[in-house]
Amino acid sequence: MKLSDFKYNLPKTSIAKFPVEPRDSAKLMVLDRQNQTIETKKFTDIVEYMSKGDVLVVNETKVMQARLYGNKERTNAKIEVFVLRELNSEENIWDVIVDPARKVRIGNRIYFNDNLWCEVIDNTTSRGRTVRFNCESGDVFKEIEKIGLTPLPPYIKRDVVPEDKENYQTMFAKEDGSVAAPTAGLHFTPELIKKIKKKGIKIVPVILHIGLGTFRPVEVEDLTKHRMDSEYFEIPDETADVINKAIDGKKRVFVTGTSATRAVESSVTAEGYVKPDYGWTDKFIFPQYSFNVCRQLITNFHQPESTLLMLSTAFGGYDFVMKAYKHAIKEKYRFLSYGDAMLII
Repeated sequence: MKLSDFKYNLPKTSIAKFPVEPRDSAKLMVLDRQNQTIETKKFTDIVEYMSKGDVLVVNETKVMQARLYGNKERTNAKIEVFVLRELNSEENIWDVIVDPARKVRIGNRIYFNDNLWCEVIDNTTSRGRTVRFNCESGDVFKEIEKIGLTPLPPYIKRDVVPEDKENYQTMFAKEDGSVAAPTAGLHFTPELIKKIKKKGIKIVPVILHIGLGTFRPVEVEDLTKHRMDSEYFEIPDETADVINKAIDGKKRVFVTGTSATRAVESSVTAEGYVKPDYGWTDKFIFPQYSFNVCRQLITNFHQPESTLLMLSTAFGGYDFVMKAYKHAIKEKYRFLSYGDAMLII
């Protein structure tokens, strides 16, 4: 398929700027692939589609408060440092993006507060830099969490508010490492999870730390030539064991979000089972990909021409999912990170 196949007109008014409260009161569009039907439900209704012995896979990545503002030594110029990922934990070396980039050169120091500053040790791209953080407390993650701002997606055209720190984080978040939320997971609440567990559904974690590549536009018309950014993932032994037993028992595997889907689909045996693993994945899923593990997909409504939309259409069928998107716009569904959800069964 081609990039232009994934164009559609997304009205600005359809982009959600804030989440609904409570989170699980969002709309849920249910796409039944076998019957080719589209239904509108509430997210709390998702439990009705689950049965005892089914598995729900969630992403335990935690969004870092990745947007830092500091001052350059000597000139005191204000510099934004957007942290991307830790490269070396022993030496506190990180990949970052700086703005304005023209003012930041190798050897420059940027001070954030009395406890944290960084030194630029390499240029990686026009705006990318490698820096070494120096932290008086010794815990860079903790200091970033304290002084950083929530990295809202660029399509949410408003200033960050204090509530975003909690709103742009799933209830499953445990491991620091993402600069974007696994947004399908934002709809779950502790109350809903209790109902799901009570019904006998097993909830298992994976990790995929989402990078800025999730927002980077695809720039080639021929999708076979697109290369995804590498992202770190983990599939624990117990998670693989539970999923594989569900597959053997003909139970369904509900995967929460495109990030968790890419994680489980990145480590599959020849027999179609999940393999415990950790490392980096640049797996790109688009039509006509054949899914090995994911049986039901929970996802949000995604941007035109995005790799997230491509994965959704690969799972649900291109024509069916694009038809559903037109229906969603007509019925005033809320799109993107803080928007409504879709369940493809």
